[in-house]
Amino acid sequence: MTKTLTILGIESSCDDTAAAVVRQVDGVPKVLSSIVFGQTELHADFGGVVPEIAARAHVEKLDICVEQALTKANVTLSDLDGVAVTAGPGLIGGVVSGVMLAKGICAATGLPLIGVNHLAGHALTPRLTDQVPFPFLMLLVSGGHCQFLLVKNHDDFNRIGGTIDDAPGEAFDKTARILGLAQPGGPNVQKAAENGDPKRFKLPRPLLNQEGCDMSFSGLKTAMIRARDAVIVENGGLTVQDQADLCAGFQSSVADILTEKSRRALEQYFALNPETRTFAVAGGVAANTQIRAQLLDLCAKLDTNFTAPPLALCTDNAAMIAYAGLARFEAGEQDDLTLSARPRWPLDQTAAPMLGSGKKGAKA
Repeated sequence: MTKTLTILGIESSCDDTAAAVVRQVDGVPKVLSSIVFGQTELHADFGGVVPEIAARAHVEKLDICVEQALTKANVTLSDLDGVAVTAGPGLIGGVVSGVMLAKGICAATGLPLIGVNHLAGHALTPRLTDQVPFPFLMLLVSGGHCQFLLVKNHDDFNRIGGTIDDAPGEAFDKTARILGLAQPGGPNVQKAAENGDPKRFKLPRPLLNQEGCDMSFSGLKTAMIRARDAVIVENGGLTVQDQADLCAGFQSSVADILTEKSRRALEQYFALNPETRTFAVAGGVAANTQIRAQLLDLCAKLDTNFTAPPLALCTDNAAMIAYAGLARFEAGEQDDLTLSARPRWPLDQTAAPMLGSGKKGAKA
């Protein structure tokens, strides 16, 4: 008998309002629809995401997004087996908006409610796109997160390293602001770097001289400010070529850090003796061509499969949330209407906090 599960996913943890429908037939998942409303224009004048603006935009768009996802998938609420929603971590106003909508749908229809960790959505995306077998090594690298995860099951994640300060995507955005480039920073820094000389400025590779898989990008940002200021003092301003060279140097530094730390993480992963060696990369920074090329080359040298989701599934989306929710539901896990939004929610609950903790719990 054919076993079919159809899950609606809702994502609103940062500045993308998203809804999607994923259907799994006999263990093989398929994205029936994935709708994302971005907010880039709303935040453009502020140099970054403004939480209050983001939350209000989610409230305005979430129901429309869900309706479009259902329509594109050619399903109705009665065709669903459950509703999965990002319950954290993220900007609390946005997370609350999504959770409340999901609760409303479930209260009205009787459908099961499934809370999902946003990071689990990213980490399980290779299972959605390529049915990658467990265990695999995941580098989650985005605007807000950077960590190496040994993914052993849908709910078993072992963090073996990560950033102790800024995430790479955040560093890309700050670099763009430092150099007067438009947001989002990642694509614009990469575009400028295409015409730059990565060797002109000697920028640091923090923590490469220390063992382990932990990373740091805050000092690199500071070095960028100093390099920029030195050029301005010497030449009275920044030329387009100065911007390009600084971007190229910065991008090369990030790529070198991620490549070397990935090599070390892979050594730990190999100790698990997986039948199929797989290194997966997800998150917006995974779209950077230089970083991806260096990681591909590393995997080729180490006889390891490299996989990265399509760009639309690298950045925040609801298809990954629907699939992570489907995995939980299949395992007999679900939530009730007491589900709470969580601004902080580390995937590896046993690992010591990397960025400290407070009343709201461990940051990462």
